[in-house]
Amino acid sequence: MRRFSSDKLVIASHNKGKVAEIQDLLRPLGVDAVPAAELDLDEPEEIGSTFIANAELKARAAAGASGLASLADDSGLVVDGLGGAPGIYSARWAGPQRDFRIAMERVERELKANGNANRRAHFVAVLSLCWPDGHCESFEGKVFGTLTWPPRGNRGFGYDPVFVPQGHDTTFGEMDPAEKHTISHRAVAFQRLLAACFART
Repeated sequence: MRRFSSDKLVIASHNKGKVAEIQDLLRPLGVDAVPAAELDLDEPEEIGSTFIANAELKARAAAGASGLASLADDSGLVVDGLGGAPGIYSARWAGPQRDFRIAMERVERELKANGNANRRAHFVAVLSLCWPDGHCESFEGKVFGTLTWPPRGNRGFGYDPVFVPQGHDTTFGEMDPAEKHTISHRAVAFQRLLAACFART
């Protein structure tokens, strides 16, 4: 397991919501987290067949182009009643403009079309930290819950307004960001990353 020893890294994402969430998680560590967009880094095509493959692809590309360790996230919504869709295609369901209202409506429409009352779902997040030499460390987190309709709340991003985490009555879209950061799929992955790569010995 390789330790992160620098004070600066690249967040290999052009998704403003993800960037803000990852910056919030990194802030207590005193790490200068620079978004890929600020460095004019291209966003590679996500051609992997798993969350881990896509996260590592993005982090390696950013690390190679910037010469800095880079942290990438690949995440998505897995809906039981849709056989695991949209999964790794979660962002693509939002279309080229990344309009997640369209994506949420598609999930709801396909659930109804399937006549499937199973609204159980979970979010998956993989965080991959890669160095310019190509070495990567990857960590997965999940959070389980159910889908609701119509969407509720204007906090968070992506599918947050339709996802109610297990043990809660509010959606991620309604939840205070500080509370979400303690239970989200990304928070779980981040805690694993933190323990493995950022713990000081």
